[in-house]
Amino acid sequence: MAKSESITRMIAGHEVTISNPDKVLFPKPKYTKLDLVDYYLAVAEGALRGAGGRPNMLVRFPNGIAAESFYQKRAPDSRPPWIEVVTLRFPSGRTADEVVPRDAASLAWMANLACLELHPHPVRAEDLDHPDELRVDLDPVPGIKWPQVRQVSHVVRAVLQDLGLIGWPKTSGSRGMHIYVRIEQRWGFDEVRRAALALAREVERRAPDLATSKWWKEERQGVFVDYNQNAKDRTIAAAYSVRPRPEGTVSAPLDWNEVDEAEPADFTLGTMPKRFAKVGDRHARMDDQAGSLDRLLELSARQEREGQGDAPWPPHYRKQPDEPPRVQPSKSRLRAEKYPLIEVSKGKNKKEALAGLAKWKKANPKIAEHLEPADVLVDQMRGRSSPWYRIRINLQHVPEKLRPAAPRLRTPFPARRPE
Repeated sequence: MAKSESITRMIAGHEVTISNPDKVLFPKPKYTKLDLVDYYLAVAEGALRGAGGRPNMLVRFPNGIAAESFYQKRAPDSRPPWIEVVTLRFPSGRTADEVVPRDAASLAWMANLACLELHPHPVRAEDLDHPDELRVDLDPVPGIKWPQVRQVSHVVRAVLQDLGLIGWPKTSGSRGMHIYVRIEQRWGFDEVRRAALALAREVERRAPDLATSKWWKEERQGVFVDYNQNAKDRTIAAAYSVRPRPEGTVSAPLDWNEVDEAEPADFTLGTMPKRFAKVGDRHARMDDQAGSLDRLLELSARQEREGQGDAPWPPHYRKQPDEPPRVQPSKSRLRAEKYPLIEVSKGKNKKEALAGLAKWKKANPKIAEHLEPADVLVDQMRGRSSPWYRIRINLQHVPEKLRPAAPRLRTPFPARRPE
């Protein structure tokens, strides 16, 4: 078959055309676009449980993981009539018709667009105002290894159990772990986020040496419990999502008895279909286990009475009524001495930003030797359509006499307009 030759398959009663099926998306294992389509067909039942029936943002890698990717909230105009969309309305007043996959054909069509990841919103297309899942995102700071993520996941599980909720763990496909909690569709986004913040703070209280709920990167230590993943319009990679990593790792649902043995690298585009055929979907019973947020919201109210109000929101959200000042510690006059940050590199992609960091370290060896892994803050920023990266350095471990001024850097892309 010629490399440019398209193929058409009948999937779930629909004809799906795969253009350029031999295009290599993952250079190291040489996974092609057709491999991606076949993967999603093999795990379709589980992938649809995680992302099906929900609006999905498209994250596309048309020329593979080594090239530029871009976000696409709005479904392509040139789409088959059987591709379902639903209209989301953003706080800005703008709207977007996002894809709602319902069957294996929809997954194959998305894969043909080189959508490696499934990025669903935590709502069903039939009710866009009331999430049916709370998402716990465990994000280790640089230098923190997988065993500590496991430890924190067990703390999360214990807190959920104490509050009458069931957590469903999965690898993120990268360095962290996600724990999903099916909930009754009774609460809006702000209440779900408030519940997630209370959960994060309780996990930190029980395991202060392992976990943190601090939003600002320079304040974090251990594993960050990212409560803001529950803010409206935030999405994270769903179960069975293929991640844009060299080995083609995927986000793998786990049983709790697998957590202490599983490694993120165990689950790839090549290995997951065999696992799925053998054990099925580890989250198969998740939809039958919807719980109540009442006790978690009671915990939130108790925390507020004790002086813990709202916490910072993501930067592109409007300032909230009860939100504390949205000033990162490094820019606060009272706290800048503790968290002295400088920005040292920006790039259109992570590789370019890291190359800038390496160049900066080479030019500043006496400073670099004092840095700890968590002092290097790598931020993925969202431009209007494409992500870009910046790297900041926390100089807290660098002697004051060695601390340099921040270099002036040009932003690779315009800032993303808030929706």
